[in-house]
Amino acid sequence: MQTKNINTLEKYSGTILIPVFETHSKSLVPIEFHGVSVVSKVFYGKKDTHYLVEKYDCTHVFIGLGKEIDYKSLKTIFRRIASKHKDVFGKEVVLVLPEQFDKDKVEASISGLMLGTYNFGHFKKSDKHPFLLEGFELNLFSKTDFIETAARAVKIAKAQLETYNLVDLPPNVVTPKYLAEWATENGKQFGFKVEILGAEACKEKGLEAFLSVGKGSDKEPQFVIMEYVPEKTDAKTKHVGLVGKGITFDTGGLNIKTAGMVHMKCDMAGGGAVFGAMRLIADLKLPVKVTAIVPCCENSVDSKAFLPSDVIGSYSGHSIEIIDTDAEGRLILADGLSYLIKNYKPEIIVDIATLTGSSVATLGFECGALFTNNNEISQKLQRSGDAVGERLWQLPLWDSYKSDIESDIADVKNYSGKPVAGAISAAKFLEYFTDEHKAWAHLDVAGVAFGDDEFAKSKHATAFGVHLLTKFIENL
Repeated sequence: MQTKNINTLEKYSGTILIPVFETHSKSLVPIEFHGVSVVSKVFYGKKDTHYLVEKYDCTHVFIGLGKEIDYKSLKTIFRRIASKHKDVFGKEVVLVLPEQFDKDKVEASISGLMLGTYNFGHFKKSDKHPFLLEGFELNLFSKTDFIETAARAVKIAKAQLETYNLVDLPPNVVTPKYLAEWATENGKQFGFKVEILGAEACKEKGLEAFLSVGKGSDKEPQFVIMEYVPEKTDAKTKHVGLVGKGITFDTGGLNIKTAGMVHMKCDMAGGGAVFGAMRLIADLKLPVKVTAIVPCCENSVDSKAFLPSDVIGSYSGHSIEIIDTDAEGRLILADGLSYLIKNYKPEIIVDIATLTGSSVATLGFECGALFTNNNEISQKLQRSGDAVGERLWQLPLWDSYKSDIESDIADVKNYSGKPVAGAISAAKFLEYFTDEHKAWAHLDVAGVAFGDDEFAKSKHATAFGVHLLTKFIENL
């Protein structure tokens, strides 16, 4: 999607998108724009409403925003217009930007329009969205030049669309190898270095916890390492580490899942968020060094699968007693965290994963669970999430929960076995492998990375974390 500024609608014919802040249902003053007058009885800008008027060879789409609006709601409104009313769009589209719109509102609106092009029917024949046709240009009608903001908005949306694809495509397509190839291709295109460790290389490195999870699958595990270095660096350049869970499908292993397995292609959504964030960080050319690791494998079942009661090794050298093979995500993250800390030594580390049903039971589908012992990191992550509609809520990491992961036979066990505080004990397990890093945070996004909304009949990706991680890094 290309954008350009225009300052007149004279002789224009096409679709005009007109965002309107709410007036009053009994207002005597009609809403007027471009010679079109709309009385309050039919439309007064109420949030989540819209009204179409055909006049002067133009389709005028009045879009209700309510009295005030946040970033996420604005993005959703424009995604809805683009997704559900694409029949009103042609090659000529104007977005009218109200005087009240700042850069964030412009960004949210244009990102929303771009996200509205997403087609969940990957294996169906369908026409391209008008916004994706060659030569399409979005005209911005505004007194202020928002071209740079618009370009940024499109980059954000494209990164999120890529994550939609990675998470929504089926597991026979999105294999560990597929993710490794995606990283390699995007690294070449956007300017970040990619190293892939296959099974043999992982064995040589001692990534035993990671390899144990993938033993039951015929798909080779891929340990994906990405490094973004800005063009200009100095002693003040910050270095952030990211780790994402890349389980391309999770059967639960021998502790096989008894419900909800059909949705387990989403178990790499944390890794998908890291992939999308790396693309976006490089695309925006942020002045921060970022090293990201996504351990990618499939947790499947065969005669080679790891067993409950096994004791396995890890990259850190610590032994792990396996209580539950369905608590596999923390195992691959443990090796990812240990490898990142030992070999790259980032100042700040954030891992993100669809890790526990416990986080969903605690927080529902409204926000992700945040764990950290660093108050500054906690505040910055929460502020970044609030700003872009990807909210987080902090849960405790008290040492009183350490007993949940203590093992008689090994250094640590991978599951408490208790029906309570599962998200916390999982976070304590990960903390064990951070070598007491002073600026580490864990995001459990099981309830927000994949779900139901108005844009499809079945559960699908949200790309939660892509914008959040990028915003957090940008604001350091």
